[in-house]
Amino acid sequence: MKFPAIFRLTGLLLAVALALPFSIAGTSAVRAASEIKIIVNNQAITSVDIARRVAFLKLQRAGGNLGQKAREQLTDEALKYQEAARLRALVSDAQVDAAFERFAKSNNMSTAQLTQVLNQAGVTPKHFKNFVRIQMSWPRVVGAVSRSTGGGMSTQDLVTKMLERGDNKASTTEYILQQIIFVVPASKRSNSVLNARKREAEQLRGRIKGCDSAASAVTGLRDVSLRQLGRIMQPQLPPDWKPLIEKASAGSTTSTRITDRGVEFIIICSAETVSDDKAAEMVFRAENEDEGDSEVGKKHLAELRKRAVIANK
Repeated sequence: MKFPAIFRLTGLLLAVALALPFSIAGTSAVRAASEIKIIVNNQAITSVDIARRVAFLKLQRAGGNLGQKAREQLTDEALKYQEAARLRALVSDAQVDAAFERFAKSNNMSTAQLTQVLNQAGVTPKHFKNFVRIQMSWPRVVGAVSRSTGGGMSTQDLVTKMLERGDNKASTTEYILQQIIFVVPASKRSNSVLNARKREAEQLRGRIKGCDSAASAVTGLRDVSLRQLGRIMQPQLPPDWKPLIEKASAGSTTSTRITDRGVEFIIICSAETVSDDKAAEMVFRAENEDEGDSEVGKKHLAELRKRAVIANK
């Protein structure tokens, strides 16, 4: 399965952290006065944005004309962001922060160390998080477009293609899941409140013995909701929850997570291996197609670019 682009950088930031002198406060280009260089449907991209993307490309050890690559990437990302916003497919700040934390851990850093490295490299955490938000949101857009247009191959076509290339019909894990949310309204969101709710959630986790006991366990609890997520196959698992669910066994729960809704955890009611055409389709798509980089995604981005008003200065 392909990983999001941000996680393909694993190890690079650590190498840069060791190589960068701590006296560096950022590149001179980033410190220069900001000028509007590109306008994409009334969204401005500045010289500072471009300089930060160039610094980010250097961090990725990219070659070629980095200035031109930066301009092209930022133009495409502006279009992707606008489309994701239009379709209400943007990931939340909490999801971006969680991805930032996971990326830091994958590079053996704390978030504070990652922040320091990004600042020293002239990228900044804000620029990196903007990149992450679009990387996470764009596949949602492509999935919505594909479903609405009926794009892509049918299930039978995918299975036939898989069998033609010599693969056995794939199997995957089918989960039945429940989700418990300790709600924290935005107006009451603070570290002390979240930590208190997290302790409550951890206490409840210890009392739950499978899905049959969940409903009675939450009865009478303040601002706690129980959601029936139903049957979900492994390739369909949300990225933020996927490693936690895969780590847990049937009848147990995931660890708690702080989200934009409050504090949550998931109960694994069952986890069974299944092998049928639908399972084969999902596994085939997951292994062979990064939805954001699929032909549907490329075609939709090309259409957005064609309809857009783009001014380069």
